[in-house]
Amino acid sequence: MIRPVRLAPLALLLAATPALAEMPKGISSFTLDNGLEAVVIEDRRAPVVVQMLWYRIGSADEQPGKSGLAHYLEHLMFKGTDKLEAGELSRTVTANGGMDNAFTSYDFTAYFQRIASDRLPLIMEMEADRMANLRIGEDDWQAERQVVLEERSQRTDSDPGAQFSEERGALQFYNHPYGRPVIGWRQEMEGLTREDAIAWYDSYYAPNQAVLIIAGDVTAERARELAEEYYGPIPARSDTARQPRPQEPVKYAARRIERSDPRVAQPVLTRTTLATERNPGDQTAAAALTVLAELLGGSAQTSVLARDLVLTGKALYVNASYDGLTVDPTSFGISLVPAPGVANVDAEAALDAALAKFLADGPDPAQLERVKTQIRAAQIYARDSAHGRAYEYGQGLSIGLSVEDVNSWPDILAAVTAGDIRAAAREVLADKVNVTGWLLPQPPDGGAQAAAPAGPEPVSANPGDSE
Repeated sequence: MIRPVRLAPLALLLAATPALAEMPKGISSFTLDNGLEAVVIEDRRAPVVVQMLWYRIGSADEQPGKSGLAHYLEHLMFKGTDKLEAGELSRTVTANGGMDNAFTSYDFTAYFQRIASDRLPLIMEMEADRMANLRIGEDDWQAERQVVLEERSQRTDSDPGAQFSEERGALQFYNHPYGRPVIGWRQEMEGLTREDAIAWYDSYYAPNQAVLIIAGDVTAERARELAEEYYGPIPARSDTARQPRPQEPVKYAARRIERSDPRVAQPVLTRTTLATERNPGDQTAAAALTVLAELLGGSAQTSVLARDLVLTGKALYVNASYDGLTVDPTSFGISLVPAPGVANVDAEAALDAALAKFLADGPDPAQLERVKTQIRAAQIYARDSAHGRAYEYGQGLSIGLSVEDVNSWPDILAAVTAGDIRAAAREVLADKVNVTGWLLPQPPDGGAQAAAPAGPEPVSANPGDSE
């Protein structure tokens, strides 16, 4: 959470960031002989250290019919090794006053611990052990498969918003694996086996497929010494590189999806468009999209869409979102909740008018500078956390960015111009080949509310559909 602060002038904030060619103070990197890439972030303010191990493999790398496998193995990684009993790693971390967890995304799977800095050798030894020596027992794989199925039941199958998000994502990415949910489709999850998990582990859990981040109360020399001791002996594996992924074809028509559910309290409009990701050595377009999202919907009071829609009584809520930290092209999204008494069709028309006006007029220069200042301030305070910095470098390197790309990102954001914003807006707002979705309350008579003017036939999804 970002604390309220008085923002400094942009020039002062720009001066706080190193030049593009410089490595920020306290940050160093190295690569072991077995290919393990490591970044050390020294922060001696508290006797605490964070270890994060990122594997450059995620759910978008799964083979067709095996959705959910990356997340399934993430769960199984907490089972035993030759040295550790099932659950012993987490119990040991907790007993030593620390905490641990893991998470899976489309492009990576990551594991982390936060603990007293004098326990760093302990957590390095255990993490390296499960990189090389995971054992999946006959009793483990079926029980853990049931756990992930129950997770899907709780987080997705019982939530109409989550179900709608899956359906909309599948329509946005109908050829690329970003169209599959990270947790997996239920019917495919039910078919995952112990052999599937072992094959995934054997293929991709290797030092040359991983990024190690050590942040906190540790010197670069000590971190490297420990990495050499615990991770260094693990041999690299061949053929661990990502396999080519199917990409989205050129699209020529807008698509619409509409869903009604009695559990939905108020209608929600979402619109997404394919967008450029952050590319190694070329992040200008992604920076412009990042700033554009903040300009359009970053503030509930002062953003462009808030001014044009919320303050005029047409919408209760608006938001714009973009996350360029992906291996392949991502999406730019806008969401809106109509104000009470405003018909859905009128709210959507008002959104279209506001976006058309922005495309014609471009950004207000003063607002653009203010938004860039706010973004820079948020980054400065986010980087005040060892865990936050570890996450920033780990995620960046796991999707193919370099340390230099991560270091230079604040300066690239600060250099975004009005012309860059206009180009970004043309990419994601002028392109009518988008996906528009309405999630609607179910009226008492069982019929759906009117959601939009005549256009492409909606893709309907009934509440009882199972995936």
